[in-house]
Amino acid sequence: MAAVTLGPEGTYSHRATRAIDDEIDFRQSVTAIVDAVAAGEYDRGVVPIENSIEGSVTESLDALAEYDVAVVREIVTPIRHALLAQGEEFDTIASHSQAIAQCRSFLEREYPDATLEAVASTAQGVEFARNDPSVAGIGHPANAENGTSLEVLGEDIQDRDSNATRFLALAPAEERTKGGGKTSLVVYPDADYPGLLLELLEPFANRDINLVRLESRPSGQRLGDYVFHIDIEAGLYEARTKEALEEIEALAENGWVRRLGSYDTEHVVE
Repeated sequence: MAAVTLGPEGTYSHRATRAIDDEIDFRQSVTAIVDAVAAGEYDRGVVPIENSIEGSVTESLDALAEYDVAVVREIVTPIRHALLAQGEEFDTIASHSQAIAQCRSFLEREYPDATLEAVASTAQGVEFARNDPSVAGIGHPANAENGTSLEVLGEDIQDRDSNATRFLALAPAEERTKGGGKTSLVVYPDADYPGLLLELLEPFANRDINLVRLESRPSGQRLGDYVFHIDIEAGLYEARTKEALEEIEALAENGWVRRLGSYDTEHVVE
């Protein structure tokens, strides 16, 4: 069964997904990918979760809180953005909103009068540029290879050379594992009082468990009510993790705790 990720062909998600499967299908949104994996339509789905410049991908966080899936692998890949067009005569630059934000300094300096258009993916922006000389796209420079109509007008245009994105490989919930060097959790305490966040963090600190990411997202239930996304450097198999989660679950007795799974990290360079 194929893996599924953001399309069309040529997205950074597509490049990351090739590390886990050769047969790849595409969807136009992260939510559609997570839904398809949760429904058992695919063995694997790959979604972007965090960029080193622009931070977390909120649609991915929200989908992981909504659907019951497993995280089985983390893929980290460098992001090399290029400006691609049929020529210099264009007035619109189309790409994914994250890609546009990651190249903000270059765009403001070199093309201050261009209209910036956010589209579903970097590959879709490149496709628009391929079909319309008035549009430029932002994407991997390889999209201009193999005799296409596109030229590389600017290479490595991201604001920082260290630009990289974390992708999570998802699987149906029954494939969730306890083994791995990192674990992702989603915690909804369904409570609000002074010191709540401190109480949620202490079980990890008291057991020398390093938190590598903590982020809150609106629960959608009411204003000021939050879901917490937590990544730790410890596996679910470890006694210290089990003990910490027992305390977390007691604190969230009115809400819920989702153990997305433990996994290892792979660095993919293309």
